[in-house]
Amino acid sequence: MSALSRPTATVSVASATESHHDELLRLIMEAPTQRPLNATWNTFVTIAAREVTRFLHDPTQLVFALFMPILLILGLDGPLQSSFGKAAGYNLMGFAITGMLALSFYQHTLIGILSLLEDRENDFTQELLIAPISRYALIFGKIVGASVVALLQGVLITLLGILFFHFPVSLPGLLLLGPVALLICFSGGAFGVLLISLFSSQRSANQIFPLLLFPQFFLGGVFIPIRNLPWYLDLLSKITPLRYAADLLRNVVYSGQPEYNQIVLEGPLVNLVVVCALTLLCLVVGTILFVRSERER
Repeated sequence: MSALSRPTATVSVASATESHHDELLRLIMEAPTQRPLNATWNTFVTIAAREVTRFLHDPTQLVFALFMPILLILGLDGPLQSSFGKAAGYNLMGFAITGMLALSFYQHTLIGILSLLEDRENDFTQELLIAPISRYALIFGKIVGASVVALLQGVLITLLGILFFHFPVSLPGLLLLGPVALLICFSGGAFGVLLISLFSSQRSANQIFPLLLFPQFFLGGVFIPIRNLPWYLDLLSKITPLRYAADLLRNVVYSGQPEYNQIVLEGPLVNLVVVCALTLLCLVVGTILFVRSERER
């Protein structure tokens, strides 16, 4: 009896998935009856809302996103300050939490873009790309949806830092933290778009992404200061995107603090220009390559 019920259950799940996709496509395809600006906005909002909904409906991912920062902060608290705090001359937990914030914004948006490869494998992306809508609206919708998820985790990390670890952010810095966090999210998302344009499957992307992310934890100065690196590591550090994202966040958080000159590596203008330039370059080139690869399938 159970063996006979399995195909029925499988068919019902597949039908529900098709129904969800058809509904999303219907909302997007309604856009051409509107003005071009309204059509682009309709596509943008629909795709972004879909990404947030997928995250909220995945309990495993939701629990991991909420509790992983707590475990990481608690694990770093004792060993980091006791081992390196005296040598650094300032509170390394505040330094590490700032880096963790930048990493969270960058990494989670980048990983969220992986859903484009998942959509490609079930041909959902092809259905979207044949619709008479802006390709950039699709990409921006994906990035904004993933950014919302990353920002939610960033709020949790910030609250933990302020309440328990003397996170040294002032009120003006807290107000500036939002726009800078959004920029870092877009930077990670744009880099993700560039990378997935080079991959043919989600499996290959999952294998390569850690190789691109883990070195940046150390070369970007996420958890440990990198002022006195050997020349060859310093050279690699200067071509690491996460270095400038984390340093820009520290420009904001440590502005006006006595340890500012000990912590930041570059001025805020340099970091801002580099992050914006990399974001724009990756977004434009990545979108062109991704759309081209879809048309050639």
